[in-house]
Amino acid sequence: MSADHHRNAELQARVNRLLDVAEARGVITRAGVDQRIEAFSDRVTARNGAEMIVRAWNSPEYRERLLADAGAAAAELGHVGGGFSSDIRLHAVANSAEVHNVIVCTLCSCYPVAWLGPPPAWYKSEAYRSRVVRDPRGVLAEFGLVVPDSTEVRVWDASAEARYIVVPERPEGAEALSEAEQVALVTRDCLIGTALPTVPARVREVT
Repeated sequence: MSADHHRNAELQARVNRLLDVAEARGVITRAGVDQRIEAFSDRVTARNGAEMIVRAWNSPEYRERLLADAGAAAAELGHVGGGFSSDIRLHAVANSAEVHNVIVCTLCSCYPVAWLGPPPAWYKSEAYRSRVVRDPRGVLAEFGLVVPDSTEVRVWDASAEARYIVVPERPEGAEALSEAEQVALVTRDCLIGTALPTVPARVREVT
């Protein structure tokens, strides 16, 4: 049994004891906790961020608002930063032919959960947090994303006051897709900056 597994088991045991005490005192019910967790999981996904990106692809006016105040633009679509302090601002950084953006949190693992869903394990790892700052091109290449030498790579470091979301460029052929189909192209990794949205070959062939 690994040390991580042992620590996780200990943590879960502590959580269970706290839940038992809270339920015994009538503060909560296990069913109520489960319902809230399920509701949170359904509401907090990378689709929230993807919908913002696709709206920006198709509406220059919304794109301007997104880049000026991403939090307010998110709220327009009903994607509020649940649980976030009002002091935390969401910033949108846009990719272009000249610039590619990628986000990280070098101190801990600050991450825009409300708009990207739960963070992947690698985002929280020491390897990613330290290396992407020193060698962003090398790290991105390990994700299968080779950034041309002519394109500047900017690394945005999240903090207690700021969160970031990457606005990838709309891939060629995406304009022929419905909005729902475009949303499906924008993955969590696209919003972090470690991947790019791609249109299936069959769609490109038709267009």
